[in-house]
Amino acid sequence: MVYESARPRTRPRRGLRGALVVAALTLFVCCVGAAGLAAWNFQAVRQATGPAKRAAGTFLDKVTAGDHTGAYDRLCAATRKQWSLPRFALRIETPPTISRYTIEDVKIASKGGRRSATVTVALTRTSGAVDNHQVPVVDGDDGWQVCGDPF
Repeated sequence: MVYESARPRTRPRRGLRGALVVAALTLFVCCVGAAGLAAWNFQAVRQATGPAKRAAGTFLDKVTAGDHTGAYDRLCAATRKQWSLPRFALRIETPPTISRYTIEDVKIASKGGRRSATVTVALTRTSGAVDNHQVPVVDGDDGWQVCGDPF
């Protein structure tokens, strides 16, 4: 005697399994692509922060060493128009002078294809006072230069 079930036979759900595999692979490819894009953006920002940081550091090295002309040469043309070399030198020599500095942060921006940065520094004065200052730098024809209020 053969007994038959009242329930009809169903086929295995191969279509659902295939769809889940395709969805998982698509998600994996998207994640790998997003990670690659994030790494590329990180490298681009890192490559820009290095020169901006060096420009501010070189400028402040000259300032702390008392090299007025060397520091003045690190200013962009627009800032040099605002400061004559004698006035700039007098400002560097006005007590309390900067004895050392520490670069705290670098923020890069781009506007109209022109890159600029704000370098946050902690300036230690000869009096012992420490004040935070933002040194504006721009990427111009002559490389990265301090452009704006340097003190």
